[in-house]
Amino acid sequence: MGIVVQKFGGSSVADAECIKRVAKRVGETFEEGHKVVIVVSAMGETTDYLLDLAGKITDNPPKRELDMLLATGEQQSIALLSMALDKLGYSAVSLTGQQAGIFTDHVHAKSKILWINCERLEEELTQNHIVIVAGFQGVTERNEITTLGRGGSDTSAVALAAALKADVCEIFTDVDGVYTADPRIVPDARKLETISYDEMLELASLGALVLQPRSVEVAKQFGVKIHVRSSFNHNSGTIVQEVREMKQQMEKEIVVSGVASDLNVVKFTIFDIPDVPGTASKLFSALADDMINVDMIIQSQQRDDINDISFTVTRDDREKTKEVIAKTKDIIGGRNYSYENNVAKVSVVGAGMITNPGVAAKMFETLAENDINIEMISTSEIKVSCIIKAEYAQKAVAALHSAFELGE
Repeated sequence: MGIVVQKFGGSSVADAECIKRVAKRVGETFEEGHKVVIVVSAMGETTDYLLDLAGKITDNPPKRELDMLLATGEQQSIALLSMALDKLGYSAVSLTGQQAGIFTDHVHAKSKILWINCERLEEELTQNHIVIVAGFQGVTERNEITTLGRGGSDTSAVALAAALKADVCEIFTDVDGVYTADPRIVPDARKLETISYDEMLELASLGALVLQPRSVEVAKQFGVKIHVRSSFNHNSGTIVQEVREMKQQMEKEIVVSGVASDLNVVKFTIFDIPDVPGTASKLFSALADDMINVDMIIQSQQRDDINDISFTVTRDDREKTKEVIAKTKDIIGGRNYSYENNVAKVSVVGAGMITNPGVAAKMFETLAENDINIEMISTSEIKVSCIIKAEYAQKAVAALHSAFELGE
């Protein structure tokens, strides 16, 4: 048997009873003869509690100190899970991100893993220990503690699986797998047995909260097989892997695999920008310098040598984006700007869209039939996304799920 990496999210380790249940589950995997590495998130709402606590101290906590604070949440989880395994008679050792050799860049609050020194991990596995690693965190070469951003434990787990050449990375969560839509919005949403890296990456980046997008990027880069499954039962979940390894359905090609919506969106528009070369470069370079990820971008048709530029960012980056625009608006010659919080991004995703025309037309037709206006459109080979008013997001998801017959 080889190495299995398992990741348990905050809801899976929310309290003492949950931790005991996870310990039992981990013990079962160990008894099957696998070498086991466990990655855990902070318990329940611990991260939100710590963020709220910091907010009561200051409106603008230094990111370095915020990382120091938030990293303590996962340390509680790893220690408690190690104790629970010890109670069951297993030899377990808990390691922080630093102790596990997870090295990151220097960007606090949203750092990226650069490399992993597996020496300590391999030493513990050789001694037949169950290794429990704190997710969501790492350390720079200067020994500064960093965190990987929301959902970062997924990336921790996949990166460890890649570094250790694990057989599989199992992501345990509070759902049974990846669905064609959010089951809470669409009751007849269907669980997918398999999904490609590209489709999963699109769904994750478009609002499906099952996996952090960066974890899927790492999995694709290093060929890590991910198994998304429930921590509350032993049912098979959804396998995320390369397209060529998926079962091909010869009689019916699946054009659209899923529908997703994302409310974590803010739409900005800068008005009356002179239509001269380099303007967009100055604006988006300034946003990039402040580590702001821009998603959809639309430039209006030229009129009297001026344009409007609209783009979207996450709500977390709203205030920073306002600051950047305020500094660059005069440089690029924009008259003024506006932003809109009450928007959502709704998307359809499917690898079959590459060879099947008409998906976008069907999506637009469906939204029109439901009196839902489209404000922005973005497409790729395997996805079509639209910005709409936030209050229509659930209605749009249900309508599109039905129109593309995803419940069948």
